[in-house]
Order: sequence, then C-alpha cells, then structure tokens
Amino acid sequence: MEVVLAFTVGSLYGTGFYLLLRRSVIRVVMGISLLGQAANLMVFTSGGLVRGGPPRVPLGEEYPVGPVADPLAQALVLTAIVINFGMTAFALVLAARTLQAVGTDDADALVLSDAP
Repeated sequence: MEVVLAFTVGSLYGTGFYLLLRRSVIRVVMGISLLGQAANLMVFTSGGLVRGGPPRVPLGEEYPVGPVADPLAQALVLTAIVINFGMTAFALVLAARTLQAVGTDDADALVLSDAP
C-alpha cells in the first residue's frame, strides 16, 4: 500500500509543479492546492499505515499494546488540511477579484498598479 501512495504523492507533486509553471492564475492556485494535498498525503503515509486501534495505554502498562495508529501524523494532517483550505479559498477569491478588475487571468497580461 505504501508503494501505491508513494506513486500517488509523486504524481500529485509533479502535477502541482506543472500547474505552478502555467501562466493562468487559476491553474497556479490549483497547483498550490495539489502541492498541499501531496504534502498531507506524504505526512500521513510517513506516520505508518497500520490497521490498529486507538493509542490507549491499558492500566498497569507503560505503552500501548499491539499495533496502534500514530496520532501525531493524523493531527498534523488535519491541521494542514484546514490551513490549505483557508489558503486556497483566499487565493481563489483573490484570483476572481483580479479577473474581475483586470479582465484576464493571464499572469503576463497583468500590469503593476504602480505604473503611470
């Protein structure tokens, strides 16, 4: 299963970087979102894919018994998903406002606001 997820992470990173190199602002935002999802999947995979129970320590034991899921990777990914969603929503609103004000989403056609 880790091999499949490794190829998935690689393809998400490749697609995200490809979209970042496009001239369309919407595609750049989609590329940033894909890079965030690839990073989330990579962190989640690095935590280990174990079918186990919650990490509870029984009474009288020092550590959990049996295979348990790693809660740190899950907490990091959950936080990163929320941050990525907020950043993507902000970038989409900014891109829509730019499209409305300028009339294009081509990065080369955008002009500086400081120009006379």
